[in-house]
Amino acid sequence: MKKSIILLSFIFAIIGLSAQTTVEQANAAYSEGDFPKAAQLYEEALRENGESADVYYNLGNAYYRLNRVAPSILNYERALLLQPGDGDIRFNLEIAKLKAVDKIEPVGEFFLTEAYNSVKNAGSTNQWSYLSIAFFILLVAGLFLYFFSRKIGWKKIGFYSGLAFLILCFATATFAYSQKNKLTHRNTAIIFSATTTIKSSPDNSGTDLFILHEGTKVDVKDQLNDWKKIETADGNVGWIKSNELETI
Repeated sequence: MKKSIILLSFIFAIIGLSAQTTVEQANAAYSEGDFPKAAQLYEEALRENGESADVYYNLGNAYYRLNRVAPSILNYERALLLQPGDGDIRFNLEIAKLKAVDKIEPVGEFFLTEAYNSVKNAGSTNQWSYLSIAFFILLVAGLFLYFFSRKIGWKKIGFYSGLAFLILCFATATFAYSQKNKLTHRNTAIIFSATTTIKSSPDNSGTDLFILHEGTKVDVKDQLNDWKKIETADGNVGWIKSNELETI
């Protein structure tokens, strides 16, 4: 039994060392200016170890250096999905978008919705979850103070602080749920075709509606066979073949 545990520990250690080496090799290749090799190694690290905001970010940088617009934007978007509050990711994403052909102005949001999204995107799922747990503990402490303190002043402090922590606990839990929902239900994508014609129906005989180019971000609304119904940021809707875009 003891030998089996040691063997398993050794295997996991080797796997971890191999994964670390892959990322380090990719970083070294990037530093040396070998961007094709760096991109290949970052892709390999993601296949081996799953998603990582740092690896997606570095992969986006490598593709940007290779002047590959769609893959760079895709990986910056994936990194931002995992770490929505990271300013470096957001900045590089905006720089990469400058290389995209389509300059689509999004439909304006209600100012309260915009404020809500701005606050929500300041943290990731885990960060909001940890804050929610912390506020819940403080809520319990406030309730304890309210119910068990003998002094009116302390009871008031316990009541009002408990009420404040209840609101904060609910808000952060809502943010965590919303961010988690974005991760599990990914309905946005990046156009990968250099140029594609959006159709009015999910078939080649559909009417040509408008043209999109690589790097454009769209919302995926529906799917039928090998076609997807998409909506652009300015509200235009149409159908595109599934192999012409990549889900974020």
